[in-house]
Amino acid sequence: MTDLEIAKKVTLKPITEISKKLGIETEEIEMYGKYKAKIPLEAIDKEKISKSKLILVSAISPTPAGEGKTTMSIGLSEGLNRLKKKATVVLREPSLGPVFGIKGGATGGGYSQVLPMEDINLHFTGDFAAIEKAHNLLAALIDNNIQSKTASLRIDPRTINWKRVMDLNDRALRRVIVGLGGTTSGVPRETGFDITAASEIMAILCLAESFEDLKTRLGNIFIGYTFEKKPIYAKDLKAEGAMTVLLRDAIKPNLVQTIEGNPAIIHGGPFANIAQGTNSVLATKMGMSFSEYTITEAGFGFDLGAEKFFDIKCQSAGLKPNAVVLTTTIRALKYHGGADLKKLTLPDLDVLKKGLPNLEKHLENIKKFKVPAVIAINKFTTDSAEEISLIKDFANSQGIRVALAEVWKKGGEGALALAQEVIEVVETNTSNFEALYSWNSSVKEKIETIAQEIYGAKHVDYNTKAKSDLRKISDLGLDKLPVCIAKTQKSLSDNPKLLGRPKDFIITVREIEIAAGAGFLIPITGNIMRMPGLPAHPASEGMNVTREGEIIGLF
Repeated sequence: MTDLEIAKKVTLKPITEISKKLGIETEEIEMYGKYKAKIPLEAIDKEKISKSKLILVSAISPTPAGEGKTTMSIGLSEGLNRLKKKATVVLREPSLGPVFGIKGGATGGGYSQVLPMEDINLHFTGDFAAIEKAHNLLAALIDNNIQSKTASLRIDPRTINWKRVMDLNDRALRRVIVGLGGTTSGVPRETGFDITAASEIMAILCLAESFEDLKTRLGNIFIGYTFEKKPIYAKDLKAEGAMTVLLRDAIKPNLVQTIEGNPAIIHGGPFANIAQGTNSVLATKMGMSFSEYTITEAGFGFDLGAEKFFDIKCQSAGLKPNAVVLTTTIRALKYHGGADLKKLTLPDLDVLKKGLPNLEKHLENIKKFKVPAVIAINKFTTDSAEEISLIKDFANSQGIRVALAEVWKKGGEGALALAQEVIEVVETNTSNFEALYSWNSSVKEKIETIAQEIYGAKHVDYNTKAKSDLRKISDLGLDKLPVCIAKTQKSLSDNPKLLGRPKDFIITVREIEIAAGAGFLIPITGNIMRMPGLPAHPASEGMNVTREGEIIGLF
């Protein structure tokens, strides 16, 4: 059966029952129908957070289809609950771009899913729409101020970096001209669109810890300069109050359920190749307030989402993870060993061995943060016993715990061995989390530390625009912010064609965007873009609605 068919066969429990299981009374939640709810921020308990064990699920460098971190996260939470540990999985919300594009949905798969699958993958509780509206409100206020003759801040249109956003992949909107049509239609200028997941508002929502914090961060969004070279922020347009109004409900974490009827919290959805790639701080702390074990995930490979989870989110929110589960697939290792995408299902021990250095590098990176790791082999039906043994032998040679996980096929039952390994590694209390760099280091030092230590680069080059951005950042007094490097997920380098474990390569920083509201800088490397395009045959081609109104073809 497809993921959707499996999901439809599950009899969902009322969300009131799920909230009670989590530990929240019915009258405290804000219901969105029978199976979804918002949790008020007051439910977070700072004292209980310190007692919860935080587990991060990451992965090796993925194939284009991804390696199942979300599925693994859900399966692990089910397995822990089966072992009588109160566990909650905390995830990001799916973006419609991938849903209708190449990757499909982001609610897990098989018998490790969060439900209701269709709702979560589509409009859910409207969080993405609220983020989109808040972002575009600021864009409208900027252009309105440029047009104004009485309230103008004298913003120089040439310095504005704030684009508009929408939650679909649409490459035609990457660069556009606005303000055409005469004097009543605004001032013509070049701008563009990013995908909503790449919005700074998304990043802000996922790092804010209260309404006041949210409003302050929104006011700190850097817009550009006046003609007199004075920096302009969103608060200069008096925009932060109205933007917070639009985000009043979106800031609250969402409660749903897993296929086995356990609580799941889903909130926020920044991509890891262009943003911080993790769910909201509020959602994580909400899960930790009610759980012995809180399982969360960080997008793409460890070099992207996990590095940002540790260096940005954990540092900002004061979180200390207890373990990392590194999702590993035989198909990804063969891909990084040089196998053609069409031959990843064919047994090939030699190619698999050639791909092991990619796994080795990610394990080395985890050690840099002084957090213990467990390798989770995400089993596919095409994996051979010999291939599985090869990875286990490699893990044993490295002194790393390893478990075979059949979470897609068996749900929580297929994660029992992994859950037991996680419990044992957590109970040894060997985690001594330490960030990779100090925020007080120079911007170049921070970029180069990540590039050399995590990616394995020999050197970092800065284009003329990037060098100019470094001077601007220093002049604005923002050089003590952490860095959130935008980089391809397909390689440890910034070149998607360099697979495996490349060495002696050069990382090229094209420019550095300022996300002063979110509280980080975004060095953009290689050819990474913040508005993805659709593939030749997008997933949308297989979707439809029956005469009875049922959705089909959603993965």
